[in-house]
Amino acid sequence: MISMTLAPQRIVCLTEEATEWLYLLGQEQRIVGISGYTVRPRRAREEKPKVSAFLSAKIDKILALKPDCVFGFSDLQADIASLLIKAGVQVTIFNQRSVDEIFSMLYQVAAMVGQAEQGLQKLAVMRAELDAIAHKASQFKRRPKVFFEEWDEPHISGIRWVSELMGIAGGDDVFPELAVQSMGRDRIIAESQTIIDRAPDIIIGSWCGKKFRPEKVAARAGWQDVPAVRNGQLFEIKSADILQPGPASLTDGVAQLHRIFSQWEAQYA
Repeated sequence: MISMTLAPQRIVCLTEEATEWLYLLGQEQRIVGISGYTVRPRRAREEKPKVSAFLSAKIDKILALKPDCVFGFSDLQADIASLLIKAGVQVTIFNQRSVDEIFSMLYQVAAMVGQAEQGLQKLAVMRAELDAIAHKASQFKRRPKVFFEEWDEPHISGIRWVSELMGIAGGDDVFPELAVQSMGRDRIIAESQTIIDRAPDIIIGSWCGKKFRPEKVAARAGWQDVPAVRNGQLFEIKSADILQPGPASLTDGVAQLHRIFSQWEAQYA
C-alpha cells in the first residue's frame, strides 16, 4: 500500500471528474484548485479556488498554489500541461474515451492517493449497477434508435463513452461509426438530412453546458416526420451528468438514459 505521506498532498484538478472522484474517496483535503466548470459536488465550488476553464488556465495562480500533482483530461489540455511541466510541476493527463477507460482512470487516481482498495470497492459497485441496468435493458421487446446531440450548430453526435452507455441503458446509437472518433470535429454531421434518414426514435441533447432547446430541434426544416419529433421524444441530460468521463456518467448519466429508454419502450414497443 502507498504511504499516505508519499501520495500527492496538493492536487489541482483541471476537469471535474477527478474532483468528484477525490471527494467520493474522502480525499478532498488534497485538492487545492479546481476547474471553473465544476458542479459536482456542488460544495467544491465553495471550498476550492477555481483556476482553469477547459482550454485555458491561470498558470500563475496554479503555480502559487504549489501543487505536487495536476490532473487533466485529453490532448485538448496539452498546452496547459506543457506550460506547467516547463514550470516544474508534475502533470498527469488522462485520455479516457470509453467506459472501460473511465474505470481505469478512476482506479489510477485512487491508487495515486493511496486509496486503491477503497477505489476498487466503489468501482465494483458502479460496475454492478451498470450490469443491473444492462440486464433490465435486455428485457426490452424493442430498443429505441437514439440520436445523441452533443452540439447543435453544427450537429455533433455523442462521444464513445456516451454511445456505450446508451447501449448499456437499452438504446442503439444511430451514429455508432462516429462515436469512435475522439475529437468533436470528427463527429460533425454536416448534412441534417443524414440525421433525418436515420429516423431516431429518441433525441437527447447535451449541448456542452448550453441549455437544450427541444422546441428548436422540433422546428428544424424537414424534421417533422422524424419519429422522435413526431412523438415528442426530445430530452435533455445535463452535460455535467453525461459528458464528464468520470463517476457522473457511470451513475447519474446512464440512469437517466435508462429511464428515458424504459419509458419509451413501455409506450412504443
